[in-house]
Amino acid sequence: MKSITILQILPELNVGGVETGTVDLANYLVNRGYRSIVVSNGGELVPALESSGTKHYALPVHQKSLRTMIRSVAALRKIIQGEQVDIVHARSRVPAWIAYFACHKTQATFLTTCHGYYENRIFSQIMGWSKLVIVPSEVIGRHMIERFGVSPRSIRCIPRSVDLKRFCHQRPSLAGKPSYRVAIIGRLTPLKGHTFFLQAMAKVIRTLPNIRIWIIGDAPAGKQSYKAELQLLSRRLGVHGHVEFLGNRSDVPELLSQVDVLVLATVTQEAFGRVILEAQAAGVPVVATRVGGVVDVIDDGVTGLLVAPKDIDEMAKAVTRILSDKKLAGHLVDASRTKLEAEFTLEQMASKTVAVYEELLRSLNILVIKIGSLGDVVLVTASLKAIREKYPYAKIYCLVGKESRKVLQNCPYLDGIIVGDLKPRWRGWIRTLILSYKLRKYRFDKIIDFQNNRRSHLLAFLSFPRESYGYDNGKLGNLLTHPLKEYHNDIPAVEHQFQLLRMIGVLAPTQVSLQLWPSAKDREYVQELLETEWVGNAQRIVGINIAASIKWQSKNWPVEYIARLCDLLASQNIRTLITGMEKDKLLVGQLLAATKSKPVNFVGRTDILQLAALIERCSVYITPDSAPLHVAAAMRTPLIAFFGPTDSRRHRPPARDMIVLERKLACAPCYSPQCLILTHACLREITPEEVVRKVIELIQTKR
Repeated sequence: MKSITILQILPELNVGGVETGTVDLANYLVNRGYRSIVVSNGGELVPALESSGTKHYALPVHQKSLRTMIRSVAALRKIIQGEQVDIVHARSRVPAWIAYFACHKTQATFLTTCHGYYENRIFSQIMGWSKLVIVPSEVIGRHMIERFGVSPRSIRCIPRSVDLKRFCHQRPSLAGKPSYRVAIIGRLTPLKGHTFFLQAMAKVIRTLPNIRIWIIGDAPAGKQSYKAELQLLSRRLGVHGHVEFLGNRSDVPELLSQVDVLVLATVTQEAFGRVILEAQAAGVPVVATRVGGVVDVIDDGVTGLLVAPKDIDEMAKAVTRILSDKKLAGHLVDASRTKLEAEFTLEQMASKTVAVYEELLRSLNILVIKIGSLGDVVLVTASLKAIREKYPYAKIYCLVGKESRKVLQNCPYLDGIIVGDLKPRWRGWIRTLILSYKLRKYRFDKIIDFQNNRRSHLLAFLSFPRESYGYDNGKLGNLLTHPLKEYHNDIPAVEHQFQLLRMIGVLAPTQVSLQLWPSAKDREYVQELLETEWVGNAQRIVGINIAASIKWQSKNWPVEYIARLCDLLASQNIRTLITGMEKDKLLVGQLLAATKSKPVNFVGRTDILQLAALIERCSVYITPDSAPLHVAAAMRTPLIAFFGPTDSRRHRPPARDMIVLERKLACAPCYSPQCLILTHACLREITPEEVVRKVIELIQTKR
């Protein structure tokens, strides 16, 4: 079996919390039998990474240049495909954008870890676009939910960790020491609060003059002026003789073994504060500002001391208190060690991360697009069942229009219904963009486009799934990752759908059938309707759909034929009821005026699922090519279908007891909403007497 391949991507591999965590996780993965790859711009940690068995690729994924990012997308995609990567784990924003688009058209799954308290800007949005989002603290998790719209169900909180084996833990021994060392570790940037740290240390030195101050870390390239400002500040404060700027160091464990207090002076929302764990692992008491994820690590007064950000007096008092109180320092170290071993070990972080990887590989989000008419949505139910049987543990959604959403209201094969309205035409493109933004939040792995028009193909593309399937029909099919080029159009709609489904391994069952799911409430409503019309106990009921849609007048059987049919059925002691929509009320008035038997009028009195419950009560249902035809097929009611302007070979639903009445005239099928030769012969040649014989035949067969 192929081993799982994990690719981590980050800007650089120099000293830092994110970088160290990446290397630690990579080593863990290799030791557990995973294939580990890291992509970065390189750095001093690369040799250690490669020596442990992880492969490193150098790409300029640290640069914000759009041209460089586009080139990196192509290069990273080549790596993903060549190495057969399963998961691409992005740990920073620029690498995340590159990774997100590189995963497109590959089998790799995109994952992010939010190491920072990002501002809600377009550039940062990418960190919330993965199906699961790892955060190092509850504070960052809430931030991603509240500010970035990430679903709480997608958040996985995995605190950063420390490799205890790298640190020599020792209880502090402060009494009688000739001098003390206070350190701050981190990049030289205003966000880390170095200026406030130096001002606080100036106050400490007045009380305890035998102090050495270590500033470990350096300013980023191109921002060395900030380091010069700090050096100038130390001179102005008169503490420059106590301060050492050590720069970036790879021997942090050794340095911490010589430190008496570590200070974290961050002034912004710190995502976590890995350096706190490292100090605690070395037995160093910590003073930290009360920001972000720091409060998840330090219990104030128990595992460390918390102070307000920028409060130099409080910071100075806390440092002085620890240096002056050996007993307090010992309690802080002991308690922090206990919490560290319980919650923040490398084994815990790595095993939880691997659990997220495995969850991600098991999870599958599928979207089926069918923003069509009622009948078209009914026709997709067989495909939904087949998809669910193929992917029993996937989360499956269907995108439908407002008018047809109720068709799938009780569908057991779906985890959710998404309603999308792409009309009116002149605003449809704008609504497509808005809807694609909504769909991206679902993080779909597969999109199956049964609508197959320009807007639906564009919608599938802009939703950024890993895979999208549809027909290469000249309507922007090139936007799909897997367009079906060779297919047949002259086959029934359900068979047509399964041509596409075969691309994802979904095969048509031996017995294909449609389904609808009227509720008990729908059936109770229908029973009340029938009882109101004195047909509640009738044994032989024939339902007749009076008309197709307004657009397709050519599909309608003549009203006078329906009237004659009602009278003929009444002579056979068969009750008839008429169904239709609000638009058909004028037509049903003409019908009732032309018939002697007075059929029951249910036109405009049911919605789609109530109609299904009503058709279910019929012995036979008669309809032109329209949505009720598919409803009757879904409810297993014997039916008679009229076809004239449309071809039954393409539009008949799968049904066991169905009789198709169709005249193969020279002009049929014409696919014209109005009869072009004004005779309507294709349907007028189907007589009421013929239909009565077919009704009796179906009733007798059902018995």
